[in-house]
Amino acid sequence: MSEKKKAGIIGSGIAGLAMAVRLAAKGYEVTVFEASDRVGGKLHEFWDGPYRFDFGPSLFTMPHLVEELFELQKVPLDSNFEYHSLPIICKYFWDDGTQTTTFADLQKTIETLAKDLSESPDKLEEHFSQSKKKYDLVGKTFLEHSLHRWKTWLTGSVANALLHLPQLDVFKTMHQANVKRFANSKTVQLFDRYATYNGSNPYKAPGLLNIIPHFEYGYGAHLPKKGMYQITQSIHHYALNLGVKFELNSKVTAIDRLHSSKIKGLTLESGSSYDFDVVVSNMDAYYTYNELLKDREKAAKLLKQERSSSALIFYWGIDRSFPQFDLHNILFSKDYEREFDHIGKGELYDDPTVYIHITSKYLPEDAPEGHENWFTMINAPYNNGQQDWEEMIKVAREKIIQKISNQIGFDLTKYIQTETIVDPRTIENKTLSYTGSLYGTSSNDQWAAFARHPNQSPQYSNLYFIGGSVHPGGGIPLCLLSAKIVDDLITQE
Repeated sequence: MSEKKKAGIIGSGIAGLAMAVRLAAKGYEVTVFEASDRVGGKLHEFWDGPYRFDFGPSLFTMPHLVEELFELQKVPLDSNFEYHSLPIICKYFWDDGTQTTTFADLQKTIETLAKDLSESPDKLEEHFSQSKKKYDLVGKTFLEHSLHRWKTWLTGSVANALLHLPQLDVFKTMHQANVKRFANSKTVQLFDRYATYNGSNPYKAPGLLNIIPHFEYGYGAHLPKKGMYQITQSIHHYALNLGVKFELNSKVTAIDRLHSSKIKGLTLESGSSYDFDVVVSNMDAYYTYNELLKDREKAAKLLKQERSSSALIFYWGIDRSFPQFDLHNILFSKDYEREFDHIGKGELYDDPTVYIHITSKYLPEDAPEGHENWFTMINAPYNNGQQDWEEMIKVAREKIIQKISNQIGFDLTKYIQTETIVDPRTIENKTLSYTGSLYGTSSNDQWAAFARHPNQSPQYSNLYFIGGSVHPGGGIPLCLLSAKIVDDLITQE
């Protein structure tokens, strides 16, 4: 009987967990090394007094990408993994009193936006239809396969996409495409917002990113019944059952080379070394090169690409309930373009768009009765090492509270019972996301997707990359797809 091949995975973010399951299902002996004392990366939870918060990602779409992991071994979906399919996608608010809501029911969304924003139903229907068409033309090909293999390009689907290139809005910005379609600037702003799903600027990012609404309206928005962290827990539990070993508090300090084109294994901070047939890094690509491979030249090249935006988050325990809000809520800025201009300059805008995520709307155990847990976030620049974050946070907090207070009609301050603050520095320190960028590099030009680091090392045949800093990008679905792509690449090898 042949000895099992061994795989070492650096990091236990959502992509690392999915990769562990996929390789274990292939028969590999898998060991995951995690520098912290818990698994999950950004996708973990914490309690602040009686309030539970998910630390990072707050939107769950494309649940089939989690479900298919369990299908690899033909086992029932983890009984602990259940989720709500949300009837309401998001509630939107503007300072002039305009409000609207989007729903899982697409026709209801179109009717509501048409009524609330005086928008053409036909134009709205066209937008959603084009979003789906973009996904059908390029999504499955370019998001589920390596862009760095000729095999991907020599397919009928790519030829078909090229024939429809003008319809993909590759040479327009997202904002330009939306302005051309919609009459109301508020409708434009609502759909421009989807650029932030991968840390980009809608005034620079290609119109192809209008593919993103299909992730919500084609696959729905969902919430696990024990919070977003349940995604981590479920996959972790499954991986353990498959025999995956998790080494926590085990910082990898070097990727060891066998020779110029192959990796030998990993060395830990403790001094222990391990040999592996395959090594997969779920670590930020920059840190992988700069810290583990000591390849400063390659690391410097990665920094030539524009970093994605980050976030400033206030986790507030609120001593009151607010029926006007739902799980996902957006309070828009008056001048979206100026907001992104400030972020691009490394600054916070004085009228930021505010996102409020309240899981206790659906999970009452996340806050005491009559209270709510608010994940309150604004888009922020990455940490360039020159900002005065303490002053910026102080000013931003005042502006955010003022904006929310104006919307609800009274001062929010007296209802904030607990507070935890996370800024780009925290994100970098806790998750090793270089400069605190949430999605590695931005998508602020039409070639950004092709500039992302490939999923297989160009130099080392048995070194692979997964997670938000490499192809196809950040966010739960794309990180899960990065593991799927590497699974396919290893099978091909």
